[in-house]
Formats: sequence, structure tokens, C-alpha cells
Amino acid sequence: MAKINLRPWREERNERLQKNFIGNLVGSGLLGVLMLVASAQYYDMQISRQEARNAYMSSEIAVLDQKIKEIQQLRAKRERLLERLNVIQQLQGNRPVIVRSFDELVRVLPDDIHYSSLSRAGETINIKGEAKDNSNVSDLMRSLDQSIWFKEPDLSKVDNLEGTMRFDMKAAMTRPNAEEAGR
Repeated sequence: MAKINLRPWREERNERLQKNFIGNLVGSGLLGVLMLVASAQYYDMQISRQEARNAYMSSEIAVLDQKIKEIQQLRAKRERLLERLNVIQQLQGNRPVIVRSFDELVRVLPDDIHYSSLSRAGETINIKGEAKDNSNVSDLMRSLDQSIWFKEPDLSKVDNLEGTMRFDMKAAMTRPNAEEAGR
């Protein structure tokens, strides 16, 4: 048998395998570091995008909050205007009622009575006047009670001065419905 020394060849092969192993190990390490850096960069980029989205959403929410405040202010202003409009409409609606009430006061007035003072407090009208006798005051009270514009006349004071009856009276004002008022 021939003597062949395989040792140098084995050592060369082992050395080459070890170099390949170290090269692969260094390559794997570099690849791992590169993947770690790339993934960190990717997540940083995703975080910055999300922060930009959050900032945009926060600014849009602030804009919407401002618009909501404006809407609430407009609603409050609308309510105030509607209240004013209702008051104006009530005043406009009361205008003919007052005229009709005074017209009715003239219609129910008996011949021998005259008013010296008329005043209104809320839905009550205060009447001061003079009459020739008590029956005229009674006729006025009956006429007021039968009227659709007044109810419950209340005689509070009667004085007889020099043959003339002076009286103070109160009567509640009512609002007849449209059918009654047309009569």
C-alpha cells in the first residue's frame, strides 16, 4: 500500500470549512443586524405615519368641536329669536282683543252711567265711574256678566256723593273663541 498523507488535505478542507462556517456566521449576523435595522426603520416609519394621522384627526376634531359650538350658539340664538317672535305674535294677537274689549265696554254701558277711569292690570280691567242710581250699576254688572269678553264683575266700592253714585268695579277679561267673537 502506498503511503498517502491525507493530513494536509484534511487540514485544508477543515480550514476551508471553518472559513465557510465563519463566513456564514458573519453573513447570518450581518443579515440579522440588517433585518433588525430594517424592521426598526419600518416600525419607526409606521409610528410616524400613525402620529401624523393622529395629529390630523386631532386637528379635525378641534375644527368639528368649534363647529359644534357654533351650531349650539346658533340654536340658542334661534330659540331666543323664536321666543321673541312668539311674544311679538302674542302682542299682535292681543291688539284686536284690546280694541274689542274697549268696544264691548261701550256696548254694555247703560244710558245713565259714564266711566271716569278705565285701567287694565293683566287680564283684569278696573272700572271707575258715576251713575244716577244703584239700578244702573246693577245693569252694568249684568251686562258685563253676559258679555263674551268679560266675566265675573266684582263691585268693590260704591259711594253716594251729592246724588251721584260713584263706583269701583273689576271684571276679568276673557277671550272668546272665533265662533263666539264673530257674533
